[in-house]
Amino acid sequence: MKKLTIFLILCICCLAVADMDARPKKKKRVRKRVRTTRVVTRPTIHENPYLCCEDTCEHIHGLDMSHYQGEVFWETVGRNTKMSYVYLKATEGGDRIDPQYERNIDLAHRHGLKVGSYHFFRPMVDLQLQLNNFKTQCLPGEQDLIPMLDVETVGKLSTAAFCDSLFKFLNLLEEEYHQKPLVYTFRNFYNKHLLGKLDDYQLMVAMYADEPPVLDDQRDYIIWQYTCKGRIMGVAGQVDKSYIMGDHTLHELRFIH
Repeated sequence: MKKLTIFLILCICCLAVADMDARPKKKKRVRKRVRTTRVVTRPTIHENPYLCCEDTCEHIHGLDMSHYQGEVFWETVGRNTKMSYVYLKATEGGDRIDPQYERNIDLAHRHGLKVGSYHFFRPMVDLQLQLNNFKTQCLPGEQDLIPMLDVETVGKLSTAAFCDSLFKFLNLLEEEYHQKPLVYTFRNFYNKHLLGKLDDYQLMVAMYADEPPVLDDQRDYIIWQYTCKGRIMGVAGQVDKSYIMGDHTLHELRFIH
């Protein structure tokens, strides 16, 4: 009896093994490896102010400086030979004088930069007062570059009244310095108030973007100010940086003595 029981157990085990072998086997799932390409986007100067445009291109680069930059170490700035020129704020309106102007123009010259001076225009302030204010600081013998007029506000004037004031002052500057000044303005300000009106003047256009601005009248301009948040050795804070456009040269802005 015991032998029969053992025999029956062996038979049941064999049948169970045969049944398992007869079942369809699941295919082993093979996971395909998908190759992915990581795209690394290079930051722009507007995302990283320590990225220096002048290190990556062949343009002639320069600065716009005033008392907002504090005390500048011009010897250090001068060592950066890729900075070729600087426009220094001299005056604003009828009586404001930039407190760093005299120091800046002396040391910028001493350390090798081509220097020009600018006046911040207040269209509602007496024009002769503004001219007299600028004349006290912008001395012809200290200038390498033509004077620049910074035009950013209409005050409370209409566009027509603003333009009348502006062109009278531009004429006064030309009579005083015997050459047409450079006009600095923002792209949107130009498109709104000055479109087609400044054909006889060289322009510096400010727009803080990754591509040069296009004016609505397709007007050419000589300098693009591309950032107000640049960094440079010798200056603790942020600086306005610009460069000469296309086939233009800095020679076109030379002060004629």
